[in-house]
Amino acid sequence: MSAVWRAARAAVRRRRVQTFVIGLVVLLSTTTIVVALSLLSATSAPFDKAFARQAGPHAIAEFDPAVVSAEQLTAAKTGVAAVAGPFPLTVLEPAIRTGPGPRGPLTVVGRGDPGGPVDKLDLWDGRWPAAPGEIVLNEPVHPTDRVPPDPDSITLDGTTFTIVGRAYGLAGSADAWVTPEQMAALRPTGIQMLYRFTGDVSSAAAVEDSLAAVTAGLPAKALVASQAYTVVKERISTDIAVYVPFLATFGVLGLVVGIVIVGNVVSGAVVSGYRHIGILKAVGFTPRQVVGVYLVMVSVPAIVACVLGTVLGTLAAQPLLREGFQGLGLDPGIGAGGGIWLAVLVGVPLTVLLAAFVPATRAHRLSAAEAITAGSAPRAGRGTRVQHRLAGVRLPRAVSLGLGQPFARPGRTWFTVAAVLLGVTTVTFATGLADTLVRVSTIQDRSDGQIVVHASDGRSRMAPDGAPPPGQPVATTRTDAQVEELLRGLPGAARVAARYRLPVSEVGQTENLDVNFFRGDYSTMGYADELTAGRWMAGPEETVVPAQLMRERGLSIGDRLTLRLGSASRSLTVVGEVMDGPDGPPGIVADWSVLTSLAPERVVPAHEVLYQVQLVAGFDVASYVRAVAAADASLDAWDTSQLSDLLVTVVGFSSALALLLSTVAALGVFNTVVLNVRERRRDLGMLKSIGMTPRQVVTMVLSSMLVVGLAGGLLGIPLGVLAHRFILPQAADASQVSLPSSVMAVWHAPTLALLALSGVVIALLGALVPAGGAARLTIAEVLHNE
Repeated sequence: MSAVWRAARAAVRRRRVQTFVIGLVVLLSTTTIVVALSLLSATSAPFDKAFARQAGPHAIAEFDPAVVSAEQLTAAKTGVAAVAGPFPLTVLEPAIRTGPGPRGPLTVVGRGDPGGPVDKLDLWDGRWPAAPGEIVLNEPVHPTDRVPPDPDSITLDGTTFTIVGRAYGLAGSADAWVTPEQMAALRPTGIQMLYRFTGDVSSAAAVEDSLAAVTAGLPAKALVASQAYTVVKERISTDIAVYVPFLATFGVLGLVVGIVIVGNVVSGAVVSGYRHIGILKAVGFTPRQVVGVYLVMVSVPAIVACVLGTVLGTLAAQPLLREGFQGLGLDPGIGAGGGIWLAVLVGVPLTVLLAAFVPATRAHRLSAAEAITAGSAPRAGRGTRVQHRLAGVRLPRAVSLGLGQPFARPGRTWFTVAAVLLGVTTVTFATGLADTLVRVSTIQDRSDGQIVVHASDGRSRMAPDGAPPPGQPVATTRTDAQVEELLRGLPGAARVAARYRLPVSEVGQTENLDVNFFRGDYSTMGYADELTAGRWMAGPEETVVPAQLMRERGLSIGDRLTLRLGSASRSLTVVGEVMDGPDGPPGIVADWSVLTSLAPERVVPAHEVLYQVQLVAGFDVASYVRAVAAADASLDAWDTSQLSDLLVTVVGFSSALALLLSTVAALGVFNTVVLNVRERRRDLGMLKSIGMTPRQVVTMVLSSMLVVGLAGGLLGIPLGVLAHRFILPQAADASQVSLPSSVMAVWHAPTLALLALSGVVIALLGALVPAGGAARLTIAEVLHNE
């Protein structure tokens, strides 16, 4: 065993180029795989852990107190592992605020403490209410640099409450909590029960079946509304899950590239090491020991690179995980755990060994005499027919000789073609991904307006990045209508729309529904371009709904939503599905007249409205922004054409990985050319002795890889297009978004032609350095080595 180790260690030191290629391939592949596996794990494990720690309810149920009593609810326990309640609840409307704080109706629950057998709340700020007039709000843990500051009181239906604490319940069972005594004074309208079940709760249907079993003996129409925990889980997982299909694709590509190139490298090491194999066998190495030498030679750089790649992948995954789960009340230490590390540290080296085993067994079959006398040149007859045919073609002799070289080693050539193919596949997929995301961003920018304007109330004025601008903000003195009139009157304004977002109660649902009330030119501002199903609104009795909300609430085209605000209600028909809603939580789109019918007395202050402006073609955006500031110092205007975080993250990450994997593919070409030059040293010396110039040598070597690059490019493009067609819809589905067909139509003849050339570029870049080395090879050096 020591002899095998010494021979393998010497081979690692002597074959530095091959060792470097194997190590770099395994390093990049491992890094990508760890990131992908970490994100796959992060889509469910952190939620499950936090949900179990809080003993989150599998189902939140609201009952009608006029139909069922508290005693009947507590007696119903079929299939129940734990239950909390009954808690009295009501829905209260906050007063219009001039600063930060919740807006829209709040579900307020009377509860004696944050603990209990179900829904153990995380009271992260302040204390629990202990007296009338005190309230705790349900809010995720704020980042330390939150802006603006939190309010210390809130007015609900005319009653002012002091905010004594902030708690977070992952299940979202309530928006706020008061004491049970306080709730009695508020005249509760419902009774809340929180259930954890003993049976299957893996799906929303299973939870509904368990809830049906526990409520089977209750009076008819006792259950008013319910919600399964899976709705919250899917929503929380959506942000991070959108990255997973992309990263998993690059992880798989990285692994396959690693396998192909490692196999090529090891195969080439065996072929180019015939004489070394013969010497090992001549000095007493058994065939099994020879195989062991080559397997150990591959394992050394692979194991070192795998360990480094695991560390780098763990570090690279953390920023994405923090961004996806910030403020969700989940553990901050989520990431690549022991299971992922074990799988990668065992699986990747094992894969490398399997890839190396088949070509290494060739060393097992060679006798010492055969290996020593075989020389380093290809066997006679291999590729000679192609060489003879190319000699008759009117091409420079250096080019024809180069084009025939790949046929001399068909196995090695196919390995190299596969490496280039995967590199082109990666580039094609990354190009289509970037183009699609840019188109999505363009549609969203057009619908959101080129310019967004926000009126300040003197305290809550903020810049687009969420940070307060320098200087003391000026409160607006204009009404909502006056601000819109001002924006329409400035030079360059083509369309102006006003948007007011308000959470509104939906009949039959425990959670409020965010509604974006629009006024002005919103129907012609590009929202219709986001349609993925149905049509745009034709009147105030209709609405369009984002795809995420359609899925969360099980809606279909033609369904009706009944909105309730105070004592008024209004029914809207769903006529269309859009890719995404306006920025913020997904909400339906409704005409401003719906708000007027629900709350005719409501006066919406200008600082609660977001104004969207589209300019006439060719008008300078910066000039309009300056004009807004000059007309009213209380108005903030900013350009919305900046790239979204998702676009920057996904495109940046995919571009970096495409570049890395293309580099690895070029290294595969580099390795092939190095082996070809090493094998053909005698031929190169003879060609130079009869007058071939260094420039002709470079031309011959580069021509040998031209065929490889073209073949890899032509074969890789269809695979990249298929990956684009398959992966992007999966990513959209993970983020609960549907994509319009227009954003997927990114392939055109000029683009495909450039992508075909990318295979040639990868091949030529990989061949350039060893081609220069071949050109510098002297006749004397070749004869000396022979």
